[in-house]
This record gives sequence, structure tokens and C-alpha cells, in this order.
Amino acid sequence: MVKAKAHGSHLFLPLSVLALLIVINLIKGADYFSMSLINGALYGNIPNILFGASELVILAVGMTLVTASSRGQDISVGVAAAITSAVFVRVLQNTGDITWLTIAASFLASCVVGIVIGAFNGSLVSIFRVQPMVATLILFTAGRSIAFMIDGKLSPVLANDLTGQIGGVIPGVPIQTPIILTVLFIAFIAVLLKTTNLKLYSESVGINEKAARLNGIDPTKIKFLTYMILGVCSAVAGFIAVTKAGRHDSVNLLKFVEMDAILAVAIGGNALSGGKFSIAGSIIGAYTIEVLSRTLLRLEVGTETIKAFKAVFIIILMVVASPVVRESATKTLRWVQAKSNRGIVLETGASDAAAVSRADATEVSRADTPAEKEL
Repeated sequence: MVKAKAHGSHLFLPLSVLALLIVINLIKGADYFSMSLINGALYGNIPNILFGASELVILAVGMTLVTASSRGQDISVGVAAAITSAVFVRVLQNTGDITWLTIAASFLASCVVGIVIGAFNGSLVSIFRVQPMVATLILFTAGRSIAFMIDGKLSPVLANDLTGQIGGVIPGVPIQTPIILTVLFIAFIAVLLKTTNLKLYSESVGINEKAARLNGIDPTKIKFLTYMILGVCSAVAGFIAVTKAGRHDSVNLLKFVEMDAILAVAIGGNALSGGKFSIAGSIIGAYTIEVLSRTLLRLEVGTETIKAFKAVFIIILMVVASPVVRESATKTLRWVQAKSNRGIVLETGASDAAAVSRADATEVSRADTPAEKEL
């Protein structure tokens, strides 16, 4: 019961913010949850949010694992997605006929590249002990140039029905494909964390690396592994993004998404200093960011000022979620509870005293009766 309450407390902030944004949208228009079936697929605000946040959700999951184990963040996930998706497009175009088999092979090739990228970043962090943000700054700086060279200094187009179905809708399936892929990926991660000790080991390394080593856990391997998992997450996100767009733009594909991924982890109630984490919180945080962006657009905030409004909202949110505010709120709540309990005790004590007084008075009155006097 205590564990459930503790876990729920981490989700209170993202869920409350998400609920607040939904209320604002409902005030703007009561038809916010309305959906319609167009060309065999569901469209509306909710499907659009799930569709738009697909890449961010996947990256937030990987970022959560890296943050928990290495106590730092990878700022190159967007660039890694650009590189892996460039490899996907190049391999796919070199296979000739585009079939489901060649798409699968090209996707696996991009995942291998993602693992290599994760291994590169992970080795700098775990073996050479470079601070995570500094280690990943190397790829953040040079990565998009690498993707541009893989593209042949062009912007290749994926003019194919099969890739269009991956980035859009498969005929006969009412849910957009990126949403399905995101759900499958989340399910895979959930099974991985449930059937292995990855969560326990990552949290142990993040909380106390020396203590983890004394308990037989190799911090170097755990950090290295989480960065490789994040590399795969980048490959999956890049695959979805490029099939959505129908072309590969090495300059703008998932540009600055790393900042939103880090923010999703923070909104989800996870400490950016590492340790215990909640994948569910990060997922909710990613969807909250997408809802926020779409809410500002729905409120007719100009595209040139939407980032400023978003920044203000994020500042307020981070201040509310800060340890100082949380500690003050906890102390205030304890003080109120103590006052309340004290009042109950005093009231109960007064009631007991009154009951005792009434009992004494009854005894005295009985002692004054004639029968008792004769005795």
C-alpha cells in the first residue's frame, strides 16, 4: 500500500498538468474529445496527440533509463535519429524493389547503427567517465553533417505506398500506424523491465554507484547498456519520423527533440540526478508536452511566440516540481495534519472529561438517596 502511494505521488504532477490542459481545451470547445472516421481511420484531437507524440514518447523512455543510471542526459538523441533514419533511407533505396522484407531489413540496419551510436556515447560516459552532456555534445555538434553526407547531400524522398502506410494508415486499420508502433514499443519495454533486473540495476547504479559495485553490479556495463538501448530508441523514433514526413531532411528531422525528451523525464516526476525512475511518468510527460503545444495552437497563439509561452509554462511547472517547493508543501501539509490531529485529541479529551464529570455527578447523587444514607 505504501509503495502504491509513493508510485502514485510521482504521477500526481504530470497527471494534474495534463488534466488542467484538458480542462482548458474543454472550456475552449466542448467538442474536444470528438472523433471522426475519415478514409477508414480515426481523426480528432486525441488521435492527433497520440500520433504527434509518438517519437517523443519513445525517446523519453530511453532518456529515462540513461538519466537513471548515468545521472545525466543525452543531448544527441535527435541527431542520432537523423543519422539512423538516413541509413534506413539509403539502405532501402539501394535494395531496389521496396517490399515489407526490404523495409524490415533497412530498419534493422538503422537499429544496428543506433546501437553503435549508443555504444560510442556509452563508452565515453561509462569507461572514460566523461560527463554525459559533454560526451553527447560531440555527436550533437557533428551528427547532422554526418546524416547529410549519408543522404548524398540531398533530401531523398520516400515515394512509396508501404512506407506511407507505416507513417500514416494501413488500409483496414482505423488507428494510425505510428500510434500502434508506439504502443508495441512501450509493451516491449514493459516486458523487458518486468522480466529482467534492468530497472533494479539502473536505479542502484544511479543512487549509489559504489554500493552497487559492492553488491556485484557492474556500473560500467549498466550505463553502457542503457545508452545502447537509447540508441535503439533513437532508431525507432527516426524510422517513424521519416516515414511520417515521406522524405529525409537531415537538418530539421526531430530538431531540438532532445530538449523535449529531457523535459518529459522531468515532468514525469523523475529526478534528473538519477536513481529511481518511472517510465509511466515519462510517457505521460511526453504526451503532456504534445498537449501543451497543441493547446497553445488552439488558443491561437502565434507560431512565432508559442515557444515563449511554452517556456513560461515550463518554468512555472519546474518551480512547482522543484525539491524546495515540494519540501515546503510537505511541511505545510504535516503542520495542517498535526493541527487537525491535535484538535481532535483536545475535543476527544474534553468529551472524555465531560463524561467522567457526569459519571461522578451520578455517583454523588446516588450517594445522597435515603436508602444509601441508611446503609
